[in-house]
Amino acid sequence: MLNTLSTLLLLPILLPQGIYVRLTTPKLPEAKGERSGVLGQGNPLSVLILGDSAAAGVGVDCQSQALSGQLIERLKAHYQIEWRLEAKTGDKTLDVIERLETLDAFEVDVVITSIGVNDVTSSVSPNDWYHQQQRMIDLLKDKFSVGSVLMTPVPPMHMFPALPQPLRWCLGLRARELNAHLKKLIHANENCSLIEPGFELDHSLMASDGFHPGPKLYEQWAEALTQHIYRFQPK
Repeated sequence: MLNTLSTLLLLPILLPQGIYVRLTTPKLPEAKGERSGVLGQGNPLSVLILGDSAAAGVGVDCQSQALSGQLIERLKAHYQIEWRLEAKTGDKTLDVIERLETLDAFEVDVVITSIGVNDVTSSVSPNDWYHQQQRMIDLLKDKFSVGSVLMTPVPPMHMFPALPQPLRWCLGLRARELNAHLKKLIHANENCSLIEPGFELDHSLMASDGFHPGPKLYEQWAEALTQHIYRFQPK
């Protein structure tokens, strides 16, 4: 309610600011490199990473520096990892659902999601987002027999240096609203967990566009996921 009212009152400022950000923010490419493979030794573990530009590694040059590479590098010492990255810049939850629907069915132990920033900027309502995320979880369980879903919260957009005020404040408020619904969703679904990356969003650690993680933030994000997987997946 507060966000809706604020957005309406600030609309004459927010619209030109949104256009300005789209025109001036550097368009960084997705990280280069492999998006699937089998690595390591030990107990078999299949991992599927889903999401948007952050999952795709925007902000670093290659996948070895991005979330997928950082995560697989940590896990391969203890597991034989069969991994796959399905992510694209600009994807919203509905895009991820559509992607999953087109894939052939396969079983996966761990799914990692990074979705929400584009839902925020496209003004999806928190209630609609909740139901879209639930639809995605149901699809993962029914079609891919997923063992556990590790969900990353929407990042703190109120701290993104690329965004001017008051646009930054409004988008940050929307991000917090989606995260509140995400916590409710996780409580309602067995084998779903919220994985907080566990870092302060230091501007110096972000990519040059002021919108995506840099290598150090990807590393810390991967470490948080690794520690959770270690706790729940036998080595």
